[in-house]
Parts: sequence; C-alpha cells; structure tokens
Amino acid sequence: MKTDQELAAIATSLRRRCIEMCRGRGRGYAGQGLALADIMAVLYFDALRREGEALSDRVVLSTGHSAIAVYSALGELGVFTEEELRTYGQDGSRIEESPLSGLPGFPITGGSLGQGLSQAVGLALGDRMAGRDTRTFCIVSDGELQEGQTWEAAMSAAHYRLNNLVVLIDNNRMQADGDPAMVMAVEPIDAKFAAFGFEAERVTANDLPAVRAAIHRAMQATDRPVALVCDTVLGFGVPSFVSYAKVHYMNVTDDVWLRALEEIG
Repeated sequence: MKTDQELAAIATSLRRRCIEMCRGRGRGYAGQGLALADIMAVLYFDALRREGEALSDRVVLSTGHSAIAVYSALGELGVFTEEELRTYGQDGSRIEESPLSGLPGFPITGGSLGQGLSQAVGLALGDRMAGRDTRTFCIVSDGELQEGQTWEAAMSAAHYRLNNLVVLIDNNRMQADGDPAMVMAVEPIDAKFAAFGFEAERVTANDLPAVRAAIHRAMQATDRPVALVCDTVLGFGVPSFVSYAKVHYMNVTDDVWLRALEEIG
C-alpha cells in the first residue's frame, strides 16, 4: 500500500502530464485535469482492485470533457504511451477530448452530460445480478446535477441499494455559463443525495489524505450507494491557473506550459 506522500507524488506527476497533453494541441481542459489529479491518484493507485494487470473495479466518467484526468492516470499506469498522450484532441487521435467507449479504461462514451450516472447504475446492478464482486465509481460534475436524468438514476441506485456504487461529484463550481449557483443552483448537494437514500459525505477534494479516507469509507458501504461531494478547485496546483477566468478550457502556449511546470514543481 502506498503512503500519502507517494500518492501525492503521483498526483504531481499527473498534473505535469495534463499540461504536457494540452501543449501538444495548444489548448484543452487543463483545469479539470489539475483539479481531479488527487482523486485520480487515490482511485487508480490505491482504491481500485486488480486481477493481475487488469482492473477488477471500474471508473465511469460521465463528465466526458474531464477525460484528460483519466488519460493522465492511465498513462502513468502504462495503458497509453507518452507519445500517444501528446496527440490529445488532435485529428485522427483516439485520445479525444471527450472519450468513446471501447477505449481502454472507458466503459461508456462520455460527453452527453447527465447520462453517465444512469449507465453506472445499470452496470452496478448488472454486476450484482451476475454475482460479480465489482465496484463502480462514477464521476459526475456539479453542472450535470441540473439534469433530471441524473436524479432519476440516483433514485434507482437507492431503490436497488447499490452498495457497489460510489458517485464522486466534481463540485468545482464552474460550468460553461459560469457558477452553477447563478445558472441553476444545485446545492446542498450532499443533503439532496442523502434525501434520495444515499450515504452522503462532503470532502475537500484537493486534500489528498482527506480524499483517500473518504473513498475508503465509501468502499465499506453495506446497504446503500455512496455519494462523495468532492469540492475541487479548477486548475489546482498551478496558482496562476486558479485565478484565470477561462481555466475551464484554455490555450496552453509554450510560455503558459513553462510557467505551469515551474508552479507544479
């Protein structure tokens, strides 16, 4: 088992990789990759179980444009080469900004926002019916909570008491049209999931030890699904990005690339 310090070093490596990926095309969802790096480090290098080289648990990414975070983790694991990762978002590359199902590590096609939790519920229920000991971790965004389908899926997950399902809500408080509080308020997220029958907890998601502890508590659920409201900061780890209004999707010039790598350390 890795120490918190070892996982933090992996998270730093994932942040560097995200910046390198965006540099290849000159733009991308760098902010999401940086914000989710701590969660990715805990999931892929501590929480997900393996059978040999293969993962026996799965990650369902509903927020397709956050794929850069998953790509960086899979690159660290050697699933994708560094050369291929540098083709992120480019014509002809399979490393698209929003992933397609069938790509290693992506059981669904993400990007049609608000649909991923429904698919995760179906996969988790199917695992139970087939007698498979598999956990499903579903990553959704705070903006996706504005979609009614998300809440229908939550109701189903609670109805079937899917204790093999953990929902991680990337609560970065920024969507394409601004702060969700101004677009369509979704808080209090934890109370809403609890009302639907989830075990719900809020965690500061760029505090790696706190994330690790919360995910391990979620993995001990016995009679219901778990929702972790992960309060993230877009661009975390690169101070100059955190204050940048367009960090949701940004240009990464050579100057920006060099400054980001210096700030990551």
